[in-house]
Amino acid sequence: MNTLCKLCQKKRARRYCPGVSADICPTCCGTEREVTIDCPSECEYLQEARLREKPAPLTEADYPHKDIQVSEDFLKKQEHVVMWITTALARAMEKERAVDRDAQEALDAMIQTYRTLESGLIYESRPQNPYAAAIQEALKRSIEELTKQVTETSGMHTLRDADFLGTLVFLERLGLHHRNGRPRGRAFYDFLRAYFPASAPEPQLEL
Repeated sequence: MNTLCKLCQKKRARRYCPGVSADICPTCCGTEREVTIDCPSECEYLQEARLREKPAPLTEADYPHKDIQVSEDFLKKQEHVVMWITTALARAMEKERAVDRDAQEALDAMIQTYRTLESGLIYESRPQNPYAAAIQEALKRSIEELTKQVTETSGMHTLRDADFLGTLVFLERLGLHHRNGRPRGRAFYDFLRAYFPASAPEPQLEL
Protein backbone atom coordinates (compact mmCIF):
# COMPACT_ATOMS: atom_id res chain seq x y z
CA MET A 1 0.00 0.00 0.00
CA ASN A 2 1.42 3.36 -1.05
CA THR A 3 1.47 6.03 1.60
CA LEU A 4 0.44 9.54 0.59
CA CYS A 5 2.48 12.57 1.48
CA LYS A 6 1.54 13.93 4.90
CA LEU A 7 1.51 17.49 3.53
CA CYS A 8 -0.13 17.48 0.12
CA GLN A 9 -2.04 14.21 0.47
CA LYS A 10 -1.65 13.72 -3.27
CA LYS A 11 1.77 12.39 -4.16
CA ARG A 12 3.46 9.28 -2.91
CA ALA A 13 5.54 9.73 0.22
CA ARG A 14 9.15 8.77 -0.44
CA ARG A 15 11.14 10.18 2.46
CA TYR A 16 10.79 10.64 6.17
CA CYS A 17 10.64 14.26 7.35
CA PRO A 18 11.82 14.79 10.95
CA GLY A 19 10.31 18.27 10.83
CA VAL A 20 6.76 16.93 10.63
CA SER A 21 7.52 13.44 11.99
CA ALA A 22 5.95 11.81 8.96
CA ASP A 23 6.66 10.67 5.41
CA ILE A 24 6.38 13.28 2.67
CA CYS A 25 7.00 13.54 -1.07
CA PRO A 26 10.19 15.04 -2.55
CA THR A 27 8.24 17.98 -4.00
CA CYS A 28 6.87 19.07 -0.64
CA CYS A 29 10.29 18.52 0.89
CA GLY A 30 11.79 20.95 -1.61
CA THR A 31 9.07 23.60 -1.55
CA GLU A 32 8.18 23.57 2.16
CA ARG A 33 11.69 23.10 3.54
CA GLU A 34 12.31 25.94 6.04
CA VAL A 35 9.17 27.65 4.73
CA THR A 36 6.42 25.87 6.66
CA ILE A 37 8.62 23.10 8.08
CA ASP A 38 11.03 23.64 10.96
CA CYS A 39 13.84 21.52 9.60
CA PRO A 40 16.38 20.17 12.10
CA SER A 41 19.98 20.73 11.04
CA GLU A 42 20.62 16.99 11.22
CA CYS A 43 18.14 16.19 8.43
CA GLU A 44 20.04 14.47 5.61
CA TYR A 45 17.91 16.13 2.94
CA LEU A 46 18.51 19.57 4.42
CA GLN A 47 22.25 18.87 4.53
CA GLU A 48 22.18 17.84 0.86
CA ALA A 49 20.27 21.00 0.00
CA ARG A 50 22.84 23.13 1.84
CA LEU A 51 25.55 21.88 -0.54
CA ARG A 52 23.60 23.19 -3.55
CA GLU A 53 22.12 26.24 -1.86
CA LYS A 54 23.11 29.71 -2.96
CA PRO A 55 22.83 32.66 -0.57
CA ALA A 56 19.93 35.03 -1.20
CA PRO A 57 21.10 37.84 -3.50
CA LEU A 58 22.05 41.07 -1.78
CA THR A 59 21.97 44.66 -2.96
CA GLU A 60 23.61 47.71 -1.44
CA ALA A 61 20.30 48.60 0.19
CA ASP A 62 20.24 45.27 2.06
CA TYR A 63 23.19 46.29 4.24
CA PRO A 64 22.10 48.42 7.21
CA HIS A 65 24.50 50.66 9.11
CA LYS A 66 26.64 51.23 6.03
CA ASP A 67 28.34 54.17 7.74
CA ILE A 68 30.07 51.81 10.18
CA GLN A 69 33.35 50.57 8.76
CA VAL A 70 34.50 47.08 9.71
CA SER A 71 37.98 46.62 8.28
CA GLU A 72 40.23 43.58 8.17
CA ASP A 73 42.52 45.39 10.58
CA PHE A 74 39.66 45.83 13.04
CA LEU A 75 38.76 42.13 12.86
CA LYS A 76 42.37 41.12 13.48
CA LYS A 77 42.78 43.46 16.44
CA GLN A 78 39.44 42.42 17.96
CA GLU A 79 39.66 38.74 17.09
CA HIS A 80 39.07 37.65 20.69
CA VAL A 81 35.93 39.82 20.88
CA VAL A 82 34.63 38.50 17.56
CA MET A 83 35.25 34.88 18.58
CA TRP A 84 33.65 35.38 21.98
CA ILE A 85 30.46 37.04 20.74
CA THR A 86 30.10 34.74 17.73
CA THR A 87 30.30 31.69 19.98
CA ALA A 88 27.70 33.26 22.28
CA LEU A 89 25.42 33.86 19.29
CA ALA A 90 25.72 30.26 18.12
CA ARG A 91 24.91 28.97 21.60
CA ALA A 92 21.93 31.29 21.99
CA MET A 93 20.49 30.24 18.63
CA GLU A 94 20.94 26.59 19.54
CA LYS A 95 19.27 27.02 22.93
CA GLU A 96 16.29 28.96 21.58
CA ARG A 97 15.92 26.88 18.38
CA ALA A 98 15.96 30.26 16.69
CA VAL A 99 15.93 30.92 12.96
CA ASP A 100 18.21 33.31 11.11
CA ARG A 101 15.65 36.12 11.14
CA ASP A 102 15.55 35.97 14.94
CA ALA A 103 19.32 36.38 15.09
CA GLN A 104 19.24 39.28 12.65
CA GLU A 105 16.57 41.03 14.70
CA ALA A 106 18.55 40.53 17.91
CA LEU A 107 21.76 41.81 16.34
CA ASP A 108 20.03 44.86 14.92
CA ALA A 109 18.52 45.68 18.33
CA MET A 110 21.96 45.40 19.93
CA ILE A 111 23.47 47.63 17.25
CA GLN A 112 20.77 50.25 17.72
CA THR A 113 21.46 50.22 21.46
CA TYR A 114 25.20 50.73 21.01
CA ARG A 115 24.61 53.47 18.45
CA THR A 116 22.48 55.26 21.02
CA LEU A 117 25.27 54.92 23.59
CA GLU A 118 27.69 56.55 21.15
CA SER A 119 25.39 59.56 20.97
CA GLY A 120 25.57 59.94 24.75
CA LEU A 121 22.10 58.57 25.47
CA ILE A 122 21.14 55.39 27.30
CA TYR A 123 18.28 53.62 25.56
CA GLU A 124 17.97 49.90 24.97
CA SER A 125 16.22 48.71 21.82
CA ARG A 126 14.14 45.63 22.60
CA PRO A 127 12.72 43.34 19.92
CA GLN A 128 9.09 42.28 20.29
CA ASN A 129 9.98 38.85 18.94
CA PRO A 130 10.60 36.68 22.06
CA TYR A 131 13.21 34.52 20.31
CA ALA A 132 15.15 37.61 19.24
CA ALA A 133 14.79 39.09 22.74
CA ALA A 134 16.22 35.91 24.28
CA ILE A 135 19.20 36.02 21.93
CA GLN A 136 19.74 39.68 22.76
CA GLU A 137 19.80 38.89 26.49
CA ALA A 138 22.31 36.09 25.92
CA LEU A 139 24.57 38.43 23.94
CA LYS A 140 24.31 41.11 26.63
CA ARG A 141 25.35 38.63 29.32
CA SER A 142 28.21 37.42 27.15
CA ILE A 143 29.51 40.95 26.61
CA GLU A 144 29.23 41.70 30.33
CA GLU A 145 31.17 38.54 31.16
CA LEU A 146 33.87 39.32 28.60
CA THR A 147 34.22 42.87 29.92
CA LYS A 148 34.51 41.54 33.47
CA GLN A 149 37.18 38.99 32.54
CA VAL A 150 39.23 41.51 30.57
CA THR A 151 39.07 44.02 33.41
CA GLU A 152 40.11 41.42 35.99
CA THR A 153 42.92 40.12 33.78
CA SER A 154 44.39 43.45 32.70
CA GLY A 155 43.42 45.57 35.67
CA MET A 156 41.92 48.10 33.26
CA HIS A 157 38.71 48.58 31.35
CA THR A 158 40.24 48.19 27.89
CA LEU A 159 37.22 47.24 25.77
CA ARG A 160 35.27 50.07 24.17
CA ASP A 161 31.65 50.22 23.07
CA ALA A 162 32.99 50.77 19.55
CA ASP A 163 34.69 47.35 19.69
CA PHE A 164 31.37 45.65 20.44
CA LEU A 165 29.49 47.77 17.92
CA GLY A 166 31.89 46.86 15.11
CA THR A 167 31.70 43.18 16.03
CA LEU A 168 27.90 43.18 16.05
CA VAL A 169 27.78 44.93 12.67
CA PHE A 170 30.22 42.35 11.28
CA LEU A 171 27.99 39.51 12.51
CA GLU A 172 24.88 41.14 11.09
CA ARG A 173 26.54 41.39 7.67
CA LEU A 174 27.83 37.83 7.95
CA GLY A 175 24.28 36.68 8.67
CA LEU A 176 22.91 38.52 5.65
CA HIS A 177 25.57 36.93 3.47
CA HIS A 178 24.76 33.38 4.63
CA ARG A 179 20.97 33.60 4.75
CA ASN A 180 18.88 31.66 2.23
CA GLY A 181 15.78 33.86 2.34
CA ARG A 182 13.42 31.17 3.66
CA PRO A 183 11.10 32.24 6.51
CA ARG A 184 12.33 29.47 8.79
CA GLY A 185 15.79 29.31 7.28
CA ARG A 186 18.76 28.43 9.48
CA ALA A 187 21.55 28.57 6.91
CA PHE A 188 23.39 31.19 8.96
CA TYR A 189 22.96 29.11 12.10
CA ASP A 190 24.33 26.05 10.30
CA PHE A 191 27.35 28.12 9.24
CA LEU A 192 27.92 29.17 12.86
CA ARG A 193 27.30 25.61 14.01
CA ALA A 194 30.06 24.34 11.73
CA TYR A 195 32.68 26.86 12.84
CA PHE A 196 31.50 27.82 16.32
CA PRO A 197 29.73 24.72 17.75
CA ALA A 198 27.62 25.25 20.86
CA SER A 199 29.58 22.50 22.62
CA ALA A 200 32.94 24.19 22.04
CA PRO A 201 34.84 25.52 25.07
CA GLU A 202 34.84 29.23 25.80
CA PRO A 203 37.31 31.13 23.60
CA GLN A 204 40.55 31.90 25.40
CA LEU A 205 41.42 35.53 25.98
CA GLU A 206 44.61 36.72 24.37
CA LEU A 207 45.18 40.23 25.67
